[in-house]
Amino acid sequence: MRIGGFNQITQIYNNSTIKQTEKAQKPSFYDALQISGAGKDYQLAKQALSAVPDVREDVVANIKSQIADGTYQVSNSALADKLLS
Repeated sequence: MRIGGFNQITQIYNNSTIKQTEKAQKPSFYDALQISGAGKDYQLAKQALSAVPDVREDVVANIKSQIADGTYQVSNSALADKLLS
């Protein structure tokens, strides 16, 4: 076994020189965001829709009162059509 070769290899791997990194240059471009007219319309519609309640209280109150009175009637054919669709 050659000990001199081993020492040379360990010297190569123990080399701990630190390379200096260069400072990043300021980019010559920038990011920009532009929203199209359709996108703006979509945002406006989304805001208007979020202001509308999920449940129409006037319709629900009317149906509840009809159920309580026993006057609420459901057409069997209308019910079947809704179930099938």
